[in-house]
Amino acid sequence: MSDPGRGAAPPEAPAPVPGGPVEVPVRSGRSPETWTWLFMRVSGVALVVLSLLHFALTHIFNDVVETNSAFVSRRWENPLWRFFDWSLLALALAHGLNGLRWIIDDYVRTPVARRLVKISVFGLAGALFSAGTLTIVLFRA
Repeated sequence: MSDPGRGAAPPEAPAPVPGGPVEVPVRSGRSPETWTWLFMRVSGVALVVLSLLHFALTHIFNDVVETNSAFVSRRWENPLWRFFDWSLLALALAHGLNGLRWIIDDYVRTPVARRLVKISVFGLAGALFSAGTLTIVLFRA
């Protein structure tokens, strides 16, 4: 007696039934939306830490009355403080811009209006980022 399972061809898959379930191909990579979702979680945690540290250093450990351009000048003599403040600026703008992008996609219905609103918002964010970066890099008291 021979074993019917040995050396036999595998059974054929049943023919698809019209109107039946459709097999969706599985994508192996991650979509850009997955990466923006992950960015929002990571940047949110980083912003909580950076902003609480910034608040404590500026308003608790130092007297608010003494927070002026001389204070900023002394602090920014160290490039690490400039990087800290620039990181706070960059993360806050990117995090907020990504959130606005989601809101625009949800509430602006027509594609042309959505594109115009996004161009305006991205342009404003670019201008704010440029002004903030120039201020941090070029500041001299």
